[in-house]
Amino acid sequence: MTIPEAKRAWSGQINTVTIGAGPEEGGTRSSVVTVGGATALPFYHFEGVLPHPPVVAMEVWDVQPEGWPDVVKAPFSSVMDDPAAWARVCVDEHGAQLIALRLQGCDPGGADKGPQEAVKAVRAVLEAVGVPLIVWGCGTVDKDNDVFPAVAEVLAGENCLLGTITEDNYKTLTALGTAYGHKIVAESPVDINIAKQVNILALDAGYPMENLVMYPSTGALGYGIEYVYSIMERSRIAALQGDKAMAMPILCDLGTQVWKAKEARASEEELPGWGAVEARGPMWEAATAYTYLLAGADMLIMRHPDAVGATQRAIARLMANGGGS
Repeated sequence: MTIPEAKRAWSGQINTVTIGAGPEEGGTRSSVVTVGGATALPFYHFEGVLPHPPVVAMEVWDVQPEGWPDVVKAPFSSVMDDPAAWARVCVDEHGAQLIALRLQGCDPGGADKGPQEAVKAVRAVLEAVGVPLIVWGCGTVDKDNDVFPAVAEVLAGENCLLGTITEDNYKTLTALGTAYGHKIVAESPVDINIAKQVNILALDAGYPMENLVMYPSTGALGYGIEYVYSIMERSRIAALQGDKAMAMPILCDLGTQVWKAKEARASEEELPGWGAVEARGPMWEAATAYTYLLAGADMLIMRHPDAVGATQRAIARLMANGGGS
């Protein structure tokens, strides 16, 4: 007896979003990145088309990070005071497909750098590498609204990904994205209804939904990842069922959460029997990445080179020959 193969036909499709622009499009990038376009669940090659593999960005700060454990700082110890040099190491030595520049130095509770200092850091990274840029604000609403107009202008024509807009703060960045030709990250607090609402608010403000990338917030392995997974999975299913307000590629910002986890940063003395943190930490980040890939992540922002390499190899294997070994 032959058992028929079970397949599900979906009516929807994930939007295709391209980040970066080469000289022919008016930019300076030597490579661009395209995500989305799927007509099936993650790596379900037998049910539909998955034209673009997930991609990995590496995180760079405009100031030396405070609070990062030694295990994740070690690969960049000689360049962390220079965002341009740091970005070059990520791209040239560790294969980053994008650079996610976090303007943490603009935080009023920290260095409180101004718009022109942010522009200097952005321009330096732009000139140092040829991959597309994600530019992330410091997270303080008023300061981000002050800094991003200058940043978006200096990046005009480069088709960057700027983040983030939220339910309460979306008008400035959507206007800048429209004016200067950038894509936007729509952030929500692990709530599928708010995620949809942010997307609709962007549309109401005149920004096209097909230029959005969703960020449903993230949790590290062992720290609420199951709930985030369920929200991402529900979002992807809704999109494939035809909900155009949820049909955006999904971004996960992993490093900010993974390297707060005790299991990723504690010494072997603090966690007897768990093994050396030099191996355990990157494995914790990679395992978190694997989980989100299966939930539907199209873009991952990561920190440790070993975790990045392991994740890129996993993506290649899952995408090759319909996911076969």
